[in-house]
Amino acid sequence: MLRKRIPRLVMALCAASAPALAFAQPRPGQAPPARPAQPAQAEPPPPAVDPEALKALESQIRALEERTKQAEAKAGATADQLAALKAELELRKAEEKAAAAKAAAEKAEAERKAKEEPEPQITFGGYVEAFYQWNINDPENRITNFRGFDNRHNSFTISNVALDGQLAYRGVQARVTLQAGHTPDTYYLAEPLSPGAGGASTSSLDTWRFVQQAYAGYEFDALKGILVQGGIFLSPIGPESIAVKDNWQWSRSNLFFGLPFYHTGLRATVKATDEWAVTAAVVNGWNSVVDNNPEKSGYLQLNYTSDRLAWSLLYFGGIERPDGVAEGDPWRSTFDTHVTWTATDWLKIQPHFDAGFEPNDFGTSYWLAGALAAQFKMIDWLYLGVRGDVFYEKAAEDAVGEAGRIFWPVDWVASQTATLEARAADHISARLEYRHDHAAGDLYFAGDVAVDADGAFVPDARYQDTITLGATAWF
Repeated sequence: MLRKRIPRLVMALCAASAPALAFAQPRPGQAPPARPAQPAQAEPPPPAVDPEALKALESQIRALEERTKQAEAKAGATADQLAALKAELELRKAEEKAAAAKAAAEKAEAERKAKEEPEPQITFGGYVEAFYQWNINDPENRITNFRGFDNRHNSFTISNVALDGQLAYRGVQARVTLQAGHTPDTYYLAEPLSPGAGGASTSSLDTWRFVQQAYAGYEFDALKGILVQGGIFLSPIGPESIAVKDNWQWSRSNLFFGLPFYHTGLRATVKATDEWAVTAAVVNGWNSVVDNNPEKSGYLQLNYTSDRLAWSLLYFGGIERPDGVAEGDPWRSTFDTHVTWTATDWLKIQPHFDAGFEPNDFGTSYWLAGALAAQFKMIDWLYLGVRGDVFYEKAAEDAVGEAGRIFWPVDWVASQTATLEARAADHISARLEYRHDHAAGDLYFAGDVAVDADGAFVPDARYQDTITLGATAWF
């Protein structure tokens, strides 16, 4: 390229050095003027070219060509990089799309398998409860009367040992909890005695004492679930539980001891939403595996549960008196409500109210009862629980006599309880509890205890105070 441009540059320089030649040309249509005769001259030499200027020009041309080549190379490299980035982006999009499709397919397959081929879910649990109690009345018979399950003075006692098994498979649910210890005797204390015959066995508390609950059911896929169950199950009345680990105190309130522990029958729970549920049931009655009359009882319960609040409202109705009694066949109505409120991270509050009435042949018997409990979290592993309760009962009476009392031999009972609980390790709880009981009449024992003509102990105290040290562990 440089060699081609040099002659052109030389010719241009020559042309520039002789501009006067153009004026020597004749005009169009005019004869050229006569020239005087001159002697012949030699051809003029070409103009001289500056070598340094030529070299500088060549250097500029080469630099320009180099920059052009560099720019073209850089532009080509940038285009290649852009094309590579676009290709990598498309590849990654394709990989992400394939991964999302694969994940969706795996999830769909897992859900299909879960619906079509679910694995049976079997879980086991259990707990043990033991305590030592000192009754300040120091009763000779070593009985802390009308207390429920912690009813032995100056004795180390295995209160309860329970083993629990649960099954869930394709909507089918079942649960069995077996128990042994001192608690089952009180748990089934009100179980009716159903005599046997030549071809049928007798049913009594001894028949069922080792069974705390046993039921089976099925959950239908409607709304948030409709669960139908049948068998022996814990009573829904009140917030307290048969297991100490689920309560804030070691002892139970007078409401828990007076109201039923369990029912036998059929119940259905409709889960309307994640928070609301309604349960309806048909059962034999209060504390009856085998019914004490031919009538059936029932209850309707509304439950609300959220992260910080649990509320229950319940009605229970039915004929609870055995056949052939002086009260006749009265329908007994029970109304119960309770709330468990987590007020703060360190405070829980639990009010409980229960009332009911029974129109019988002597008039109308009724009762009013209430309890208020609170639990304070003092540090991570130490809790303080306090509770107060009162239970009033009015037995119907007329000129002929008085109806049999439903709960207590006296008009009212009350208690105040303070419990210090330590949970220094998982699945174990140690508790130190003080409790004061007070009644309208002699209901408890103190010192030397007399017996009546039938050999039964005769209550001789309106008060009793106890100190209990207990421990429970579970899995």
